Amino acid sequence: MAAIEFYCPHWGSENIAWATFFEQVKEAGYDGIEYGVAYTALEAELDEVWNGASKAGLKIIAQHYDTVDADFSMHYDRYCAWMEKINPYPLVKINSQTGKDYFSFEQNKKLIEAAAQISGNVVHETHRNKFSFAAHITKEYLEKIPDLKITLDASHWVCVAESYLEDQQSAMQLAMERTDHFHARVGYPEGPQIPDPRVNEWQYALNKHLAWWDEIVAQKKNINQTVTITPEFGPYPYMVHDPVTGSPIANQWEVNVFMMNLLRKRYSKD
Repeated sequence: MAAIEFYCPHWGSENIAWATFFEQVKEAGYDGIEYGVAYTALEAELDEVWNGASKAGLKIIAQHYDTVDADFSMHYDRYCAWMEKINPYPLVKINSQTGKDYFSFEQNKKLIEAAAQISGNVVHETHRNKFSFAAHITKEYLEKIPDLKITLDASHWVCVAESYLEDQQSAMQLAMERTDHFHARVGYPEGPQIPDPRVNEWQYALNKHLAWWDEIVAQKKNINQTVTITPEFGPYPYMVHDPVTGSPIANQWEVNVFMMNLLRKRYSKD
């Protein structure tokens, strides 16, 4: 049976000391962390993170997210520099939020090819504002770049399309076939994150996403490939806050642990 590994997002826990964070992650039952590495991250920080994770028995998925330059030449250079910096570190894979929605196909393709040349272990996250911001756009990339693998975060596509993609089934099917990692966050037609997946009012949205995740997991199990999942409900502004008190209406950490336990139980039945 293929293994299933769960990764805790560091996003939302930036104010916690690394040692404390690793202890909490381990205690919650995660297999590792997904760590958004800033372009400005220093080698000392990276060493601290990797040494701490190793001591705690945790694996790392490195996440690229902050190459934002509108000038393509500068963007390309910074993107490649980030890849070169992170590549020597032991990691499960690199999850990259790649390119821009306003770059041309050829420009974004150049970034995808550069990542593959530097590391053979890069998956490209479906994300608003990036090349993969919508299902129908990403479909073209997947069709034209046979080796392209993605991190499926369908919550973004649901928000962009303002639907549960019922009329884009061919795009979703191809995306699921090329998914090598996925983010277990639930979106809805008016936003990329429902307030709380534990309440009845949001079960329809949750079930829509579960159907996609079920198919991905089944495909991976058929070829005995490890499934990696990051429950990635985020903090404010993804997490809705009470407009009067400014307090989040749900606890981000608890929601992500809930999602991990829900999926662990669901996929341990086979």
